[in-house]
Amino acid sequence: MAKRIGSFREISTNYDVVLCDVWGVLHNGVAAYPEASVALEAARAEGVSVVLITNSPRPAPSVIEQLEMIGVSNDSYDRIVTSGDVTRALIAKGPKKVFLLGPERDLPLLDGLGVEAVTADEAEVIVCTGFFDDETETPEDYRDMLKALAARRVQMICANPDLVVERGHKMIPCAGAMAAYYDRMGGETAVAGKPHTPIYDATLAAARDLRGEFPQSRVIAIGDGMPTDVRGALDYGLDLLYISHGIHAREYVVEGHTDETALGAFLAREQASPRYWMPRLV
Repeated sequence: MAKRIGSFREISTNYDVVLCDVWGVLHNGVAAYPEASVALEAARAEGVSVVLITNSPRPAPSVIEQLEMIGVSNDSYDRIVTSGDVTRALIAKGPKKVFLLGPERDLPLLDGLGVEAVTADEAEVIVCTGFFDDETETPEDYRDMLKALAARRVQMICANPDLVVERGHKMIPCAGAMAAYYDRMGGETAVAGKPHTPIYDATLAAARDLRGEFPQSRVIAIGDGMPTDVRGALDYGLDLLYISHGIHAREYVVEGHTDETALGAFLAREQASPRYWMPRLV
């Protein structure tokens, strides 16, 4: 069983670099968790470099703006690497007629890449950032369109591998759910965000740019999502601090408190072995 810690300060001096998830750790999509920012600010004051690693489909500058609006402190991190950043590299290498499957606000993801935004019927590649309306829709609402695209062997580039995120007190489906549905239909998918290697390579490169070389044993990841944050960090060989009051809380949280026996059983079922855990980052 992972070790329960009461404060990040208990372990922060054991590390040179923190790779911290954003949604579910620093905020819930509506409001920031202020103590999480304080914890990272304190680590930075001790000389730790903090790089945020997020499956947001947007490039880093727009995510930084969003964090400011929600109330996440600018002093809590040094750099941010997004799934949108690494996805842009995949888009640039692919076909030029792109169908953006997601809200119109994500169109800047295509800027400067020499591609043309087209309809689904004209598409040579799909870039999925989510749903047109993630409050009401499910992947099944896109069945006919995706079936036709899969029949034409149009590849889907998934800009956000998350299956769901917490928005306030609601669970909202993400592009990862759409990509999984397309894959089950026989469609081809490409993903660069968590849990896949490219985003970890990019994040550690950003950390080396900040502070030079460091051993991987001096890196800790923080996250709450089992198929993304947890699996990605552990598969990459990183120590992990698991935040239990995230998207999987219903598996083991009873009346606001984590049932450690139930948490241990959940981690065992998922074959996951984080080094530490705490309910919220503080």
